Amino acid sequence: MLAVFDIGGTKIRAAGSAAPGQFGPATDMRTPREDLAGFIAALAGSIATMGPGVRGIAISIAGCVDPVSGRMKVANIPCLDGRIPAEDLGTALGLPVWIGNDADCFALAEAAEGAGRGHRTVFGVILGTGVGGGLVIDGRLVTGAGGFAGEWGHGPVQDRAPLGHALPRFACGCGQEGCLDAIGGARGIERLHRDLHGQALPAEAITTGWQAGDAASSETVAVWLEVMAGPLAMVLNVVGATSVPVGGGLARVPGLVAALDAAVSARRLWQAPGSVVVPAALPGDPGLVGAAHAGWQALVPC
Repeated sequence: MLAVFDIGGTKIRAAGSAAPGQFGPATDMRTPREDLAGFIAALAGSIATMGPGVRGIAISIAGCVDPVSGRMKVANIPCLDGRIPAEDLGTALGLPVWIGNDADCFALAEAAEGAGRGHRTVFGVILGTGVGGGLVIDGRLVTGAGGFAGEWGHGPVQDRAPLGHALPRFACGCGQEGCLDAIGGARGIERLHRDLHGQALPAEAITTGWQAGDAASSETVAVWLEVMAGPLAMVLNVVGATSVPVGGGLARVPGLVAALDAAVSARRLWQAPGSVVVPAALPGDPGLVGAAHAGWQALVPC
């Protein structure tokens, strides 16, 4: 049995995993963001309810883990930021610990049980508040130097004049300008619409307007597709992914992922017989699913 956790800045979701893809009932609890002792106690209490035989802990978290040092960068859980949580938790709870980024866990979940099942190379994409990603090859995560592999949302790659529209290089939370993370997620499409049309609309209103044929919203989505498609096509050319499951709020907009797939296909070297960029297939808890698969690989001897 593994104790598996999906940890965000507000909520921790927990479940016991008897095998990859097999879970007991999931429970939720508040995330102790500022208190390391309280954080450890919350996980310990949850593990105690899973019964005897827990052999390790696998965690999906909204942060970046250096695969060499284990040190974390996690903005929304200050008590873990800059620490090595696997050591903190392992020492306190007496169990081996695996911790991974939530986008990586999403990608592994989709590769193992979702839209990427049966594909050797899967690049998972998150289009949520911002832009994230994860790379899976032969059923295993590729984390890379510093744990940043798959982070296609960062780097100054934004087209300055997509479809003839002069845009600023929007500032990104990573400290750079011109990152896809600043323009590609829900907050980014709102920023883009405001710059193009002077209207402060929520992403849902923009995408609904696009579906209804509204001229301004349609122009915003057309520019968004132009900005996003080239970099994503380049990623696929480099890593050779044959499946790109897309999750996050924008992935649930009817037709938007299909439009992105068509735009990427026009720019990609390899032409697939069908869609490559597709909506994620798992209905729920990809963080738990991906963390469990990674945890069983890393913590339990074959």
